[in-house]
Amino acid sequence: MNTQRSMNAAKTTVTRDVNDLDKELGNVYETVSVLGKRANQIATEIKTELSAKLEEFAVTGENLEEVYENREQIELSKHYEKMPKPSALAIQELIEGKIVVRRPEEDGNAAVSEQK
Repeated sequence: MNTQRSMNAAKTTVTRDVNDLDKELGNVYETVSVLGKRANQIATEIKTELSAKLEEFAVTGENLEEVYENREQIELSKHYEKMPKPSALAIQELIEGKIVVRRPEEDGNAAVSEQK
């Protein structure tokens, strides 16, 4: 996941004009569906990335007394907590035109992906 792209998205709730969001797809329901699918993809990417980074801090022993606070782990967790939500990232990608939608009636397979 590119953390640089996440800096463009809103970190707090922003009121959006529905008419502006559905301009590209022409249908508000399809737009919401696409945004939901893309947000799920982003959430999965973030979770995978975070899990991989947190594996470095995993304790191999089963003794609870060996578990201690790791400053790097805390900073990493705080960084991911401060990131914009996946839905905000999906909306930002739609606004920037980075989302490609493949419709089932056109190629037999519905999918949402990020344009790079």
